[in-house]
Formats: sequence, structure tokens, C-alpha cells
Amino acid sequence: MSSSRTTTRSLIALGLGLACAALGTATPAGAQTTATAPAAPHAGYTRSAGDAADNKAFFEAVLKSVAEKQAAHPNLKSVTVYYNASQAPSFSSQIASSASIWNSSVTNVKLQATSGGADFAYYEGSDPQGSYASTDGHGSGYIFLDYAQNQQYDSIRVTAHETGHVLGLPDHYSGPCSELMSGGGPGPSCTNRYPNATERSRVNQLWAAGLAKALDKLNKVH
Repeated sequence: MSSSRTTTRSLIALGLGLACAALGTATPAGAQTTATAPAAPHAGYTRSAGDAADNKAFFEAVLKSVAEKQAAHPNLKSVTVYYNASQAPSFSSQIASSASIWNSSVTNVKLQATSGGADFAYYEGSDPQGSYASTDGHGSGYIFLDYAQNQQYDSIRVTAHETGHVLGLPDHYSGPCSELMSGGGPGPSCTNRYPNATERSRVNQLWAAGLAKALDKLNKVH
């Protein structure tokens, strides 16, 4: 549940690299194909100056992808964000639960699994900076789930928190446990997995006004 980031990481796993090429999404360079967590726990919750901008970039990348699909099918009445979780098999249950939590919490956007044509993807591995949401700077986004952090903290909360970035919410580590986007701020004892009323309202607002602006922008380009 660390901040989203756009910086490049080293040692890209070859298998995931090939999979990402097929998906057309960025590969989290810290991802590993083996579920081996680092021996020492790590914080992964410190805020950097670029957090807000990176969160916004990730949301806008997903929004643009969804808007393009919506523009191609103008008769669609519901907005659906498609995700691919095939590269995070260890977290399939947590990802499904996270999607269910958000789908029951908001009305203007829904999350749905797909095996192809995804708006973003999930990956798993070990990274000393923890779990995060990121973009590759070219319109693709992904969520990386760190093994050790998901053992130390409530895993569904970690996943739901990172998924909140997809829907446009920034980190707010100083918030209470009742606030999903407070992430690891309240400590490992916090197991709340649901967004509060303010967070739910904000997501609904973003996907009503934000998508309309994205569609308008696409129409002007075309």
C-alpha cells in the first residue's frame, strides 16, 4: 500500500515480460515468478512528493482506456473497468474480494475480470518498497502486490486499497482505519477492507464527471 510510482525498476522477470507484451501492459520490474518473500518486513508507507501526481496519472490512464471502449460502444449504459489477474495467481481470492467490495460500494463504475483487453493488470512478487499502483508513462497501468507486506497486513485491505488508486483515490496515510486509503498508516492491526462514505462518494463523482470529460476529449480528437 505504498504510493503509486512511475519510476523504472531493475531486473525484470523474463516470464512476466513476455506475458506483459501480450497484454500490452507495463511489467513491474520487482515482480518475481516465485512466491519467496524477503526475510525482513519493510515499511513501504512513506509519502513522496510525487505521490499525488503518480496516482492521478494512473487513474487517467485507466480512465482513457475505459473511455475508448465506451466511445466504441456508445449504447453501453454501465461503465466497466476490466482487469487481468492472471499474473497474480497467489492473490486471486483477494483480488476477487477487492472487486466485490468496490462493486458493492459504488454505482457509477464496476470492476470485472477478463483474460484479455484489460484496462489494467495485477502482478505479484517481492519488492522492498511494498505494494503499489503504477503506470508505464504510455497509458498502461498495473497493481503490484508484494508478498511480505500482504503477510504483515490484512491482504484484502492491501488489495482493495491499491485498487482504490485505479478508481481515482489518492493515499491518505494520516487517516483512520475506517478510511481505506489510509493504507498502512493505522498499522497492521487495521483490517477494515471497505471504503468509507466519503471515499465512495468521491469515486462515484470521478466516474461520472471524469468519464464525461474523457469522452468529450476523445470526440474532439476524432
